[in-house]
Amino acid sequence: MKYFGAHVSAAGGVDKAPQRAVEIGASAFALFTKNQRQWSAPPLREEECLSFREEMDKGGFLPENVLPHDSYLINIAQPEENKRERALKAFIDEAKRVEQLGLKKLNFHPGSSLGVLEPSRTLGLIAEGLSRAIAETETCLFVIENTAGQGSQAGSSMEEIAAIISRVGQKERVGVCIDTCHAYAAGYDLKEDTGYEEFWNLFDDLLGLDTLQGMHLNDSKKELGSRVDRHASLGEGYLGWDLFCRIARDRRLDGIPLILETPDPGKWRGEIERLKEYAAI
Repeated sequence: MKYFGAHVSAAGGVDKAPQRAVEIGASAFALFTKNQRQWSAPPLREEECLSFREEMDKGGFLPENVLPHDSYLINIAQPEENKRERALKAFIDEAKRVEQLGLKKLNFHPGSSLGVLEPSRTLGLIAEGLSRAIAETETCLFVIENTAGQGSQAGSSMEEIAAIISRVGQKERVGVCIDTCHAYAAGYDLKEDTGYEEFWNLFDDLLGLDTLQGMHLNDSKKELGSRVDRHASLGEGYLGWDLFCRIARDRRLDGIPLILETPDPGKWRGEIERLKEYAAI
């Protein structure tokens, strides 16, 4: 079974997110549990959490098919210790909000050295931050998103993601989310049949397909290996609809949230309908 959705707005309260997902015909969704442009936010009230869970039930959404994303401000590989500590506290708070809402996963970008640290040290800091977040939370599954490799971002290669996870003690609480645009920009040619199969074989060899906890379905405005993260609506970039048809029909990718982060929300319902047609849902 395929679960398609989009990263919907939580403006007006987190309980509005499931309603907005229903409106676009989604069976999965992503959201920010707080304002992603601010470091802190008021704690979630119990009535907010109750209302969210009620709306989840009304919409028929499973907790494991919701993929909350942490704030873009957070960088747990931050070279400066005081700034890294602030980022870690915010990261842990986001995970606790996920748990309060009755959700399972927190999707995050691994971080950046800001051009200061050696790659090995950067990966080590990310693993240290993950280990601390795991220790200070109860159930949250931390889902590392691959990056385009723009600037000094870590996590653009499957080898780097594997190296991060290898340094974490409780590996069962770490998963992976693959963004199609990021993978293509990082040099993985998902567009071609051979490149697509090579990518998933590499993923399985290094990480294991059981670690895949979600995908972001985005076309790419930039060419293969550009290392530039620019999303396009499906079929309007270099990847094209053939890739997303292949994903929709790939049984290895069943049972996880497949989330649009494409730039035009007005197209989400149509994109989801077409994906469902490909998947024969």
